[in-house]
Amino acid sequence: MAFTIPEGLHPDLNPLAWLVGTWRGKGHGDYPGIDRFDFAQEVTFNHDGRGFLTYFSRSWIIDANDDIVRPAASETGFWRIKPNNVLEVLIAHSSGITEGWLGRFEGPKIQLVMDQGYSAPSAKSVTEGSRLYGLVEGELFFAYDMAVPGKDLQAHIWSTLARS
Repeated sequence: MAFTIPEGLHPDLNPLAWLVGTWRGKGHGDYPGIDRFDFAQEVTFNHDGRGFLTYFSRSWIIDANDDIVRPAASETGFWRIKPNNVLEVLIAHSSGITEGWLGRFEGPKIQLVMDQGYSAPSAKSVTEGSRLYGLVEGELFFAYDMAVPGKDLQAHIWSTLARS
């Protein structure tokens, strides 16, 4: 399948053009104190012609038959390219957490590290995080490692999503 640059995409975003669109698939989660879980996920990257991508992700806990059990996490944000393949990413979560991320991209591989975070008084605190996004055999691979108070940085969720 040939890939084309989306119409009206700001030229600064051409290196991330491969992300634009909606991706759907399944993933798994695990963390000390949390039972292993499976989830369905939908991620959309979009643009309005300005020099940033909009980002929206939502997920649902699923059972062994892939039936939705309940809504899970959702997050929204903005991805901005800076010189030298640097990314600045802002993400707000429905759980009351907002994060700033810094990272780099090289072709269809993106690595981000949490720079700063804010947790609302009623939200859990995340003290450290890393994210990996990559295009693997035409699918979007995503992995998120996190640390919370009293726990070291470790794998939390990972998913593989097909373009819709």
